[in-house]
Amino acid sequence: MKLKICGMKYYHNILEVSKLKPDYLGFVFWENSPRYFDAIIPELPRSIQKVGVFVNADLENILYKTKQYKLDLIQLHGQESVSYCKELKDNGIALIKAFSIHANFEFNQLNEYETICDYFLFDTKGKQPGGNGIAFDWTILNNYHLNTPFFLSGGIGLNHCTAIHDFQKTKLSKNCIAIDVNSKFEIQPGLKQTKELFEFKKILYENKL
Repeated sequence: MKLKICGMKYYHNILEVSKLKPDYLGFVFWENSPRYFDAIIPELPRSIQKVGVFVNADLENILYKTKQYKLDLIQLHGQESVSYCKELKDNGIALIKAFSIHANFEFNQLNEYETICDYFLFDTKGKQPGGNGIAFDWTILNNYHLNTPFFLSGGIGLNHCTAIHDFQKTKLSKNCIAIDVNSKFEIQPGLKQTKELFEFKKILYENKL
């Protein structure tokens, strides 16, 4: 299972976090976010994929940012339609479509997106499109029966390591390719606690529980 660290903002903090060699680093291009990114991304190890996060953005803006920052993936965190996603896909964009999960979430709405999106991301429904710092009940994923791989997100912190290991032993995790972390590892929005992130990865990937 891979690791995505989202909401990166500060140059030197990005460099420090990159030493951890996560599989993905996320940069938020939604202007209303406290983690809004409008700076320079330092040179990163080639193994790290850069993910641009957008919320109901103009397609032209996404295409521009993708080229400007040489983004590997685009994460859509708004109410983007199937036709919108298809237009991005037709422009050669690799897509992650995020969905806010709650107790009564209808997974059948994902059916139309399956052949277009490369990945789904399941986050917790909250006041903001993301970064709310709240975990959802992962057993809701029993209702997910599609084959599209997904990122597991939503308020995941060091205290979830045991739960993640337990989750990996279940059928629920069959299509989960990555854990997505953000606000639970922050000193302030966009500024990550590198020590805690290193500890998190060590516990998860060296099974040192």
